[in-house]
Amino acid sequence: MYTILIIIAAIIVVGLLAYLIVNKIPKGARPFISILLWALIIFLGYNIFQSIMGPINFNKAKVSKYGKVIKNLKIIRDAQVAHKEVTGKFTSNKQGLIKFLDTAKFAITEVKNVVVDEDKGGGIIIQVEKRIVDTIAFKDVRADFAGRDYKNMFNVPGTDTQFTLETGLVEKMPGINVSVFEAKVDKGIVLKGLNKDFVRQEKESLGGSEVKGGYISVGSLEGLKTSGNWPPSYDTAEEKAKSK
Repeated sequence: MYTILIIIAAIIVVGLLAYLIVNKIPKGARPFISILLWALIIFLGYNIFQSIMGPINFNKAKVSKYGKVIKNLKIIRDAQVAHKEVTGKFTSNKQGLIKFLDTAKFAITEVKNVVVDEDKGGGIIIQVEKRIVDTIAFKDVRADFAGRDYKNMFNVPGTDTQFTLETGLVEKMPGINVSVFEAKVDKGIVLKGLNKDFVRQEKESLGGSEVKGGYISVGSLEGLKTSGNWPPSYDTAEEKAKSK
């Protein structure tokens, strides 16, 4: 808004000076006024250029920064899902989660149906089919994170800050509570150094093709959710980068 007002004011001044040069200013003073007029024209052109390119450059920088942040949030999400699969719950212990990835193992199971004899009493024996789950092997959790920098997953790229990590319980149904987690970072931290007006507008985003709200986050403390608040375009961009 401030830039637009400057441009409007400059246009008015340029128009006024042009009128004065033609109609009012003595010939001797016209060179000086002409220089001033050209300076205003250059100033006006620069501000018009900035008003067009400012949002474009901000968006490019934002998408680049967000992409790196979201990449780490996905690692955190996958680590939490693995932790819950093995232990039955999420964790808020950052170093503990990293250690878990280094040392824990997934149980590889096999499900099969077998027919067994069941004594019903009185000499009556019937055959029934039962489902049996056997553990046949174990696999390192770390194997699923090969090539991913999970040891630094809590560091917010481009900053000296770490993601906030919290856990809690949500009632899935009466009497049954389920573990939940959320990892997040304030957009203002990620976008530090960029145009403050654009940053303020970005923190008020309602979603759609943008990251919703004032944070970039994954998971939720209010519901059974392990997805992030970013639009699909960031997932698509990452998949394209992997395929190159």
